[in-house]
Amino acid sequence: MSTNSFESSKRKISQACQYLAGGVSSNFRLGISPTPLVIHSGSGPYLIDADGNRLIDYYLGMGPMILGHNPQRVIDAAKAQLDRGILFAGQTEVEFEAARLVCELVPCAERVRFGSSGTEVIQAALRLARAATGRQTIVKFEGHYHGWLDNVLWSVSPTAEMCGPADNPAKVRGTPGQDPGSADHLDVLVWNDLSAVEQRLARGDVAAVIMEPAMCNTSAIPPRAGYLEGVRAACSKTGTILIFDEVITGFRLSAGGAQKLFGVTPDLATFGKAIANGFPVAALAGRANLMEQFVSARVMHGGTYNAHPVNMAATVATLQELADSDVYSHIERRGRQLMEGVGEILRRYSIPARVQGFPGIFHVALGVTKPIESFRDTFGIDRSRYVRFTTALIERGVRALERGAWFLSREHDETVIERTLEIVEAAVKAIA
Repeated sequence: MSTNSFESSKRKISQACQYLAGGVSSNFRLGISPTPLVIHSGSGPYLIDADGNRLIDYYLGMGPMILGHNPQRVIDAAKAQLDRGILFAGQTEVEFEAARLVCELVPCAERVRFGSSGTEVIQAALRLARAATGRQTIVKFEGHYHGWLDNVLWSVSPTAEMCGPADNPAKVRGTPGQDPGSADHLDVLVWNDLSAVEQRLARGDVAAVIMEPAMCNTSAIPPRAGYLEGVRAACSKTGTILIFDEVITGFRLSAGGAQKLFGVTPDLATFGKAIANGFPVAALAGRANLMEQFVSARVMHGGTYNAHPVNMAATVATLQELADSDVYSHIERRGRQLMEGVGEILRRYSIPARVQGFPGIFHVALGVTKPIESFRDTFGIDRSRYVRFTTALIERGVRALERGAWFLSREHDETVIERTLEIVEAAVKAIA
């Protein structure tokens, strides 16, 4: 099997460093092996890069592209709206339609507000929870990512030495330059441990618990049986706002998100990524009596680009497609096929590995075989070997995230999955 060259991407990234810091506009795009890619175009499940390589894509824009790279319905809707104008500093009917669809699909959504990124709507959720409860403390969990701002970028990916004891985790900053005082009203717990949440909330001073309802920024970890239900009950008992960060899971695990899949309804939830199939849209949704405090209590939420008309048109088209078609049944079939195939190949070559998660987003970890149930279970993962694996994959035509996550779209059909598995076997041979 021939291997790809990435010399044009390397050269263009080097040239771009004269104008862009690191040649990129997000630190998550730095340091990718063998090089950060320069992309020419995308079509269905494929990308074409600057070297002309045709790659089967499992990044999918870091999750948003659930309908593939160029769904005609979404593109046509955005183009039609663009012909009407760009930005109005006012409301549009397409914004109202997008809000109606979110409220119809999402169990917690009695009201909704739109933004441009998951990071910013998470801040709106935290502010709303503090205003509604009159409390200050927020509880988050190790390994959960809620955006890159100072007050939440704590204990996202600490080393084992930094974490501290499981019953009293350390708060570990995520970046140089982070305000150390931003964690003064933040507590960090180990996820999937119900008793830890119950004990902390019993003190009666927590404004909100924020979590990914399925832990997809670190591995792809489902909640233990009864965990979400128990946290829901503890929050209700203590008057604590329960926030689900569904920026990844929303509209990816089901049309109603993880809350619909697991049957547990939070008070507030944040969405992004798959909500508009790649357009910069995010949403905060939740109970009417909470969301209306943006109006009645004047809790500040703003943004010039919130509910941008072109993005709202893409949102409507995406949500209509997800609600009306068999996207999820297709992803269920093909995702299971791929998960099982990757696991079988790794076993055949005697490489210790764990493949777990959901058909639309699963995780491959080398060096561990037991179920991964919390962030601390990831310490045994052989990350350097996994990077060698993803490098061997992209050299042969498959692009997969170095952190282990694999995203699927409607466009990954049986032929694409079969070809992917052929390439996976060739890559496994290269690292075995």
